[in-house]
Amino acid sequence: MARYNAQAALPDGNPGPWGDPVSISYDQRDVLLYAVGIGISDLRFIYEANPDFAVFPTFSIRWGGAGAPVDSTHIPNSPGPLNIDAERYLEVLKPLPIRGTVSVRSRLIGVHPRGKGNGFCEYESIVANADGEDCVRMVNGSFRRGVEQLGDIEPFEGVGQTFSQKIAVPGTTPDLDLSVHIGDNQAHIYRLSGDYNSLHIDPEAARFGGFETPILHGLCTFGHCAQALLGALCDSDQSRFRKIKVRFSSPVFPGDEVNIRGWNDGEGRVIFEGVVDDRVVVSNAYFEHS
Repeated sequence: MARYNAQAALPDGNPGPWGDPVSISYDQRDVLLYAVGIGISDLRFIYEANPDFAVFPTFSIRWGGAGAPVDSTHIPNSPGPLNIDAERYLEVLKPLPIRGTVSVRSRLIGVHPRGKGNGFCEYESIVANADGEDCVRMVNGSFRRGVEQLGDIEPFEGVGQTFSQKIAVPGTTPDLDLSVHIGDNQAHIYRLSGDYNSLHIDPEAARFGGFETPILHGLCTFGHCAQALLGALCDSDQSRFRKIKVRFSSPVFPGDEVNIRGWNDGEGRVIFEGVVDDRVVVSNAYFEHS
């Protein structure tokens, strides 16, 4: 078992320092490819000549944690198939431009044990546009499940903050019931946005990661939930998107049908979950809009 001292990464229990801003450039093709990768068919996000063409609000999600200063002697660098998404939060403060260069600054906010041989690491990130205006705030939590094999990391002592929270769904009939189909090649398309973790395409890597077959990217599931909810609740008007938070409770596989069930929780807020057959795949989740 490899032993790591998370306390040394956050010695006073507070969030770590912000890293230097990371400059990221993207163009129209990147925006289009991301939208297609999360199953969008609305021309406002997949056709550049549409008069209302816009960046889908969750486009920046893959930049979470960019540039966070982390010492690998304190927090392990797990191989791709052993490092999986656990939770994600994204809040839009200002729309991103169709193309351009943004800066992303990130920091480590917490490290916690999650079962034998697993560490749960949380990062906060802010995306700013070329004028220095903050556009997106994100928090991401990921499982570090090993260095050479599953579970070969000593459990961490909990240190720092946690953004994770339990959000129970009501025991009543859902106010919203949506069905989202995941294409057989959806992971193949989504990975072209820049997430090349072999867990999502290579059967051998998937088995190394503890799965029988390649699983869908958590961030692809995230995007499917966001676009389905924005479509159902806001007629896909990206200007009405405010926040979304999810926990990935169980893997989604290409070809799955995800049932998204939502309950109204006050003005402009819906608590929701995602279910495949009898498996809850997305939990502790909410979506907020204007």
